[in-house]
Amino acid sequence: MTDLNPHGEQMADESMVRNLDAQARAIWPQEAKFFERYKIARNGYILDAGCGTGEITSRLASLFADAHVTGVDIIDAHLELARSRYVKFGPRVAFEHRSIFELGFADDEFDLTVCRHVLQSIPHPERAIAELARVTRAGGYLHLLPEDYGMLHFQNRYAPNPVDFWTRVPAEFGKATETNNHIGRDTFTLLRELGFLDITIDYVVVDTVRTDRETFASIMQAWRDGYSEAIGQRTSVSAADARRYFDASIENIRDPDGYAVWMVPIVAARVPA
Repeated sequence: MTDLNPHGEQMADESMVRNLDAQARAIWPQEAKFFERYKIARNGYILDAGCGTGEITSRLASLFADAHVTGVDIIDAHLELARSRYVKFGPRVAFEHRSIFELGFADDEFDLTVCRHVLQSIPHPERAIAELARVTRAGGYLHLLPEDYGMLHFQNRYAPNPVDFWTRVPAEFGKATETNNHIGRDTFTLLRELGFLDITIDYVVVDTVRTDRETFASIMQAWRDGYSEAIGQRTSVSAADARRYFDASIENIRDPDGYAVWMVPIVAARVPA
């Protein structure tokens, strides 16, 4: 049977806490404006599916000051950290242990459902999206951030060449874990096949011009620390070489004369009746 959480060990690693923090700092400043298009009624309901440590749950609660926001995840340590960090929101914000494949909420419960940094790490993303749609009211919105590692671009000036790594390894790792590490470009098609309306694709540009270099480098460091061993076990690249490739990517980011970019897709759609 397919493992529904093949990245579970990496998601639970302490490096993921650092990763979620760095990704929020890098992405949210550009992403926040896209939430303005969602018309959430006063006292509306928002779901953050795969909330991790609550970095974005808390930002959603601040942005939609009258909304009730529920963050769900399957990593209890992340949920405990989120609860301890965001007590200030009181009962308006809740964190619960629930699976994205079987949320356990009633149909049509949420006005906006957010799912960030999750779809690339699970098999059967269409099942997860269908479950997200089920708990979202007709006419409500889905807001997705599906990572796509083919949208990471580095220069050929570093050794080992990070271009070789990012061209080859995500596909191998995806095949070994039955996940799609290029799902960012495939999400539009999944939403079309599931009958969603008003699909939009926008991009946050995390690069060495728009983003603080150390923040960008911190994402790579967290990926290196959390994923190198798993890459060594599941691809043709050893763990030691994976670390060297990550270090070359970090060197590119930190080089004041270097340029690197991650195109982060922001995919939105309305839920059909």
